[in-house]
Amino acid sequence: MLLSLFKIREWIINSIPKSLRVGITAGIGLFLALIGLKNAGIVVASPGTIITLGDITQFSPVMACLSLLLILGLAYRGFKGAVLTAIVVVSGIGLLAGDIAFQGIYSAPPSLEPVVGKLDIMGALKPEMLGVIVAFMFVNLFDTTGTLIAVGDKAGLADEHGKMHNMNRAMVTDGTASWAGAMMGTPTVTSYVESASGVAAGGRTGLVAVTVGVLFLLCMFLSPLAAMVPAYATAGALIYVAVLMAGSLANIDWNDLTEAGPVLITAIMMPLSFSIANGIALGFIAYPLVKLLAGRTSEVSISMWILATLFVLKFIFFGI
Repeated sequence: MLLSLFKIREWIINSIPKSLRVGITAGIGLFLALIGLKNAGIVVASPGTIITLGDITQFSPVMACLSLLLILGLAYRGFKGAVLTAIVVVSGIGLLAGDIAFQGIYSAPPSLEPVVGKLDIMGALKPEMLGVIVAFMFVNLFDTTGTLIAVGDKAGLADEHGKMHNMNRAMVTDGTASWAGAMMGTPTVTSYVESASGVAAGGRTGLVAVTVGVLFLLCMFLSPLAAMVPAYATAGALIYVAVLMAGSLANIDWNDLTEAGPVLITAIMMPLSFSIANGIALGFIAYPLVKLLAGRTSEVSISMWILATLFVLKFIFFGI
């Protein structure tokens, strides 16, 4: 939150070249696609090839493909509820087929008493915890940064220079949510990359976010109903959003290797390292080094050199 209040996070975002912003957007799209494919069982782990095609004749992959086809077809026709309709239809088929079972509608949320305020601050301040804290901070900081850039870009909130106005408001909100969520005993609260699906459906304003927040609160009491939605029903939505976000790569000058190389490194390393932060870090390191070797250091800002150095130090001393 302090990094946001002192506008350090805004400085970081404004330091990112436009090409790397495109790489971040596309990379998050590819990351979403991998998550969707994995959740549906379309791709699975393989000891020989790391990843391989799963048994796509099984019910889950077939339903995921149906979900994606429904979304693509309806979205092309301009149907605003394409994503939600596909999720409901595929979930209904799963229910009729006996793949999912009706678990009820209402359930009181569990008590927060065991976790609220149960922080060990003094334990976290021990010297041996410094590496853990710094590593977590980097992941939280740059996962959120990448998410805000990608979702804001797809929402059309960026100007011709790739800058987004009032970005710091979102960052302060995110920073506040991080410590407030910790006080409540939750995992780190951060911007949700799947928000891009809401943007794809037409969401652009803060009212959309408030509405979604209220609906999430209601889901606390409707958890049995929400839990019935299978992963393969939402896999199509994730892949659909990936299609939209990967389209930003068309804006890259692929003949300029000093731009195209770092962009591809940023985009491809997000799904391959299963980390938005790692993809951003490697792209930030590659960009100034490639420009240096090409004799085009005048195109690299001082802030990019500082950030690239920080990422190198982070990998050396704190690993991934």
